[in-house]
Amino acid sequence: MKDSQSLVRVALPLPLWQTFTYRIEGPPPPPGTRVLVPFRREARVGWVVEEGEEGDAGEIRSVLDRLEAVPAIPPDLWSLARWMSDYYLSPLGLVLRAVLPASLSDASRDFLVLEAGSAGSGRLPARQQALLEALAASRGPRQVSSLRRAMGRGSLWPEIRALVSLGLVRHETLPPREPKARARRIVRIARWLSDLTEREEVLGRSPRQRDLYEFLEGAGGRAELRHLRQEGGFGPEVIRGLVRKGLAALEEEETARDPFKAMDLPSLRPLVPTPRQAEVVASLLSLLGSTPPPPALLFGVTGSGKTLVYLEVLKEVVERRGKGAIVLVPEISLTPQTVGRFRSYFGDQVAVLHSALSEGERFDAWRQLRRGEKRIAVGARSAVFAPVPDLGVVVVDEEHEGSYKQSEGPRYHARDVAVMRARQVGALCLLGSATPSLESWHNARQGKFRLFTLPDRVGGGVLPPVRVVDLKSVWRGKAEGSADAGEGEGILSPVLVEGIRERLARREQVILLLNRRGYSNFVQCRDCGGVSTCPHCSVSLTYHRTRNRLLCHYCRHEEPTPEACARCGSRELRFRGLGTQQVEQVVARSFPGARIARMDVDTTSGKWAHHEILGRFGRGEIDILLGTQMIAKGLDYPRVTLVGVINADVGIHLPDFRAGERTFQLLSQVAGRTGRGTLGGEVVVQTALPEHYAVQSALTHDYEAFARRELEERRSPPYPPHVRMASVLVSSPDEEEAALEAERAADWVRGFLRSRPAAGGGGVDVLGPAPAPIERLHGRWRWHFLLRSAAPAALGRTLAVLVREFRPKDSGVRVVVDRDPVALL
Repeated sequence: MKDSQSLVRVALPLPLWQTFTYRIEGPPPPPGTRVLVPFRREARVGWVVEEGEEGDAGEIRSVLDRLEAVPAIPPDLWSLARWMSDYYLSPLGLVLRAVLPASLSDASRDFLVLEAGSAGSGRLPARQQALLEALAASRGPRQVSSLRRAMGRGSLWPEIRALVSLGLVRHETLPPREPKARARRIVRIARWLSDLTEREEVLGRSPRQRDLYEFLEGAGGRAELRHLRQEGGFGPEVIRGLVRKGLAALEEEETARDPFKAMDLPSLRPLVPTPRQAEVVASLLSLLGSTPPPPALLFGVTGSGKTLVYLEVLKEVVERRGKGAIVLVPEISLTPQTVGRFRSYFGDQVAVLHSALSEGERFDAWRQLRRGEKRIAVGARSAVFAPVPDLGVVVVDEEHEGSYKQSEGPRYHARDVAVMRARQVGALCLLGSATPSLESWHNARQGKFRLFTLPDRVGGGVLPPVRVVDLKSVWRGKAEGSADAGEGEGILSPVLVEGIRERLARREQVILLLNRRGYSNFVQCRDCGGVSTCPHCSVSLTYHRTRNRLLCHYCRHEEPTPEACARCGSRELRFRGLGTQQVEQVVARSFPGARIARMDVDTTSGKWAHHEILGRFGRGEIDILLGTQMIAKGLDYPRVTLVGVINADVGIHLPDFRAGERTFQLLSQVAGRTGRGTLGGEVVVQTALPEHYAVQSALTHDYEAFARRELEERRSPPYPPHVRMASVLVSSPDEEEAALEAERAADWVRGFLRSRPAAGGGGVDVLGPAPAPIERLHGRWRWHFLLRSAAPAALGRTLAVLVREFRPKDSGVRVVVDRDPVALL
């Protein structure tokens, strides 16, 4: 090897447990430096991991280009990525791709820029001169890939390196150009039909127009034309018919890529902390003197002012100590109301990171944070990787939220990554929730986290009283045909009907929760009992009335609603179960003058649709907001004086050890949406299981009682937080192959533990394998087994050997390891 060359090991963004050795000109770059390398027949972006050695096997090829003088990934994020790779059993290259903006791991973003006065340079080899002339003709940056196609005859990188060394061209990685602002076509309700009799007169003979009108009502009064066609299945003639009747209007509006730039964020006056809040803030700030500060758990009831505590801590850390901050919130809680609170305090120092940013916008925000131009990152799960220099505090709001867990590799949990990142850089990690995860609560009780409490609502407010209605009595009333049952159609109890009527009369607002979308859960034959199921997944198809289609909520398969049973041919079909669409219909019939909006995946799949619905609700343009769990979090509207839970039992019987915890959290969180103003509030919970401890604890707002009972339930058999757990999912298009490979993998782990207990970690239990609760998904049969241990290190060593050494016999078999799973379905 030449003296001017070095060897480096490079990680590539591929599902491979190895690095690749390459030659590079000059001394080895620092770890984390992006390089462009040849891999098979293409060029790929990779990251230097460490110095290589001459003994590394195989032919050693040369690095095509070093893409940066200083690594784009800061040292603290590099250390975090190495930890994530080890802990979550994911190749380092895949972790780095998740940590960095997509532009920084995409070889198609490599451009050449001609330096001024370079096109006429003489006495160059013909191929270098041809490359200069091609760049001169481009009149601007040009992709390397397009130049290679234009010039042909193999790699251009020898010529590029030579021209870069002569200062004639510059190699840059550029984000995609921003799309031009475009207009989108919107259909909105032009005339509201509050009276059901009038609605029947105008739309009674046009069922599809009526479906469209009700679809628009459920979407808050407006929807994108494209969304209506794709999600609602409404054709042009149906839409034009509604427009001709003067009930709808078709308009164009400019698309805003980022609503937090386009929307008027609420200007909030600075608030003064209560004595209790000030005491908590002072105690939290005192932790900053520790090295590193211990993680802190802020347990505060809904409406206790946790956000103000976050703001006061950030004010001290950012403004007075000159450090940076990250604030994580669940994606659905990332509303203008939330962002407005932080921007009212910190102005343009706040960068908002969210899923709907374009690649270029995300790269710009990332670069502003990396350069220190903005010092606070507010965002959802992936904002934990924001390159904030001199990080002083990481806040994780609603830390119990399952959405903080990434469902694809690397399967990290943002809360746990936040704790580790803060520990590595000596920052404070502050977790907040009214219903903490049992893992965090257990850590606080064990002394691993510091516990701080806000037991009272701000301003002397009290938690709303909760009334429980036994659904069995409602169903009996419906079966017996009583008048009370008829008013709510057996779905809304008389108690809830009366509560809604009173609020509407006082011009107050109501929130109704049902955590199940669609109209009916399944279609069943009355004669043979057959149920319409998904051909790709082992689940029933859900009936969606507005589209008159059956949909799979997992793989998105859809088919027309059948007129006859596919098994026996009977036309006696029944629509069973309850979804938000059906509840919306019942509410509209029960309260014909009410303005109703539905908020679920079906009505919010359009860009920023949930922001628009919440905006109308906040302005008082909606009386009743009905939705799934997305309405249970982060909403603060003082005119909401009634919350109704249509069926609290949805999800409580799922075959998952966290089912009770999720039910309690959802009930407690949605109950906290009312009683936040001077008007007070009330909660009505409809359940067929009024004695269940999760319901009883939510009834009294008693988190600690629930936690004591649930922790005891998880002692035997042991489940987290008493042990650490990993799920190993084996899937295959072939049912028998999935079962056989799952058996083989579980036996392989058991054999490893028997033969090498010291290295592998004695004390690791293997449970299963067994068919997964959802046995077939996306056309793949699924089996799983669990590994659990009280020793995290032993579990980690066992998993590390499994992912690196076990190989399925069939190439169609996939083995996925999920450490610290939040769901076992």
